[in-house]
Amino acid sequence: MVMVMINRCLMKICKCMTMITLLMSLTGCYGRGERTPDAWNLTDNQIDSISFYTTHHYTQGFNFVVTADSLMLTELPYEECGDSMMVYEGSRIVVADIKTLPQDSIDSIWVKVAHDQFIQGWVREGQLLENVYPDDPISQFITTFSDTHLLLFLALIVIVVVSYLLFKLKKKNAYIVHFNDINSIYPTILTLLVSSSATFYASIQMFRVEEWRHFYYHPSLNPFSLPIHLALFILSVWMMVIVSIAVVDDIRHKLTFSESILYLLGLLGVCAVDYVVFSISTLYYIGYPLLVVYFVYALFRYKKTSFARYVCGRCGLPIKEKGKCPHCGSVNI
Repeated sequence: MVMVMINRCLMKICKCMTMITLLMSLTGCYGRGERTPDAWNLTDNQIDSISFYTTHHYTQGFNFVVTADSLMLTELPYEECGDSMMVYEGSRIVVADIKTLPQDSIDSIWVKVAHDQFIQGWVREGQLLENVYPDDPISQFITTFSDTHLLLFLALIVIVVVSYLLFKLKKKNAYIVHFNDINSIYPTILTLLVSSSATFYASIQMFRVEEWRHFYYHPSLNPFSLPIHLALFILSVWMMVIVSIAVVDDIRHKLTFSESILYLLGLLGVCAVDYVVFSISTLYYIGYPLLVVYFVYALFRYKKTSFARYVCGRCGLPIKEKGKCPHCGSVNI
């Protein structure tokens, strides 16, 4: 009887505490705090600067590097026939001022940039952005990679194909991912990561243009400081780095030095083809079903050509099938 009464008292106390907590949360006072005099007291120039930054992703004080052979600056905006000066490739410039001139039918936005206190002038925004990139190593990498990757990949593919032809004439049994793979899942994972990242990269450029442009002007390798889709893309890049290290470490334990070099070149060639194919095909929406087919194909080929079903009875190393062990030469029945 006493225990029943104690339990009832405890139940009532809990209910009372719950009600008090709810009432306090509903009737709590809101402290506005001391309002600073300049909290929202922005000038028109500051408001215009914030508005320009949200749409163009740069503003006064932003740094660029000139990529063109030369970039002509005029002394005054919309006066191309006046005094002018040049800045050359590799020069670092900073945005000093921005003006909107509606009377200019070519480009209404003029940007004043300065290389130093003596070399500074005005240029149309479109002409400026075509001949510069943000002064950031990641932005520079994106610019360089976007401009030259197709030629580099094609050259790499030719080198790899020729190397494999020469090697096959000598050994007749070269290792290559998806075809005659080694007993390691990491190369297959790397090719799938490259394909997925290329598809994701093209998707962001198609459906999130402004956010990708903002990332280009303000890049970061920290996925926790980015929107979710950009964070996933950066995470996939970090995963490629980690898996690449695992690939190299696994290969050097399973192949000779010459075989390792050739296998890595072949893997690079396959990854290059994956990147080019999926980054371009995704722009035409073909990349999405193609990626699913490639996943099925890559996993099927790994299971068929590289998955070790047996272990050698003499050396204990994994082998794909019964018969002569490729490691020690003993015959397994």
